Amino acid sequence: MPRKGYIIHNQQAVYYMTFTIVGWIDIFSRQNYRDIFIESLKYCQLNKGLHLHAYVIMSNHVHLIASVDEGVSLSNFVRDCKKFTAKQILDNIENSGIESRRDWMLHQFKYYASRHSRNEKYQLWEHDNHFIELSSSAFTQQKIDYIHQNPVKAGLVYRAEDYVYSSASNYAEIDEIIHVDCLY
Repeated sequence: MPRKGYIIHNQQAVYYMTFTIVGWIDIFSRQNYRDIFIESLKYCQLNKGLHLHAYVIMSNHVHLIASVDEGVSLSNFVRDCKKFTAKQILDNIENSGIESRRDWMLHQFKYYASRHSRNEKYQLWEHDNHFIELSSSAFTQQKIDYIHQNPVKAGLVYRAEDYVYSSASNYAEIDEIIHVDCLY
């Protein structure tokens, strides 16, 4: 069976990426789950050669523009980040006792896991990733703008730089919750 999704052909290139929660479940409507994802990115920056150039964490998906150090695999970053965040978020949902949607979400994650042989119990992330190599400055600018405008188009903020879980404030030189290697 052919593999779906986008393949990272050039491991050292800059890529636009989308990670989606199965069933478009609004996991990241909770701060603790967004923080798990941010902490994972910070760890990868410090220990796995990740260069984060832009990001936004929406309620049910994440967009990134990222690259890695020479000799490091971007595919490995994706695998490790998704595996770690899935484990942490699912453990938090199962054991924290504060998630009001716990039973419904676990049922959904179990259902999606049952549809793929490579899952054991639950599936948090879609397996099919959306990766696009950024080959020109104009295309890169378009993707950065798209990422930063996501919360505005969703009606969450009036100005992109006001959305906390986005690199728009980094680019506006206002504030940051995670370091970003700005591309312009």
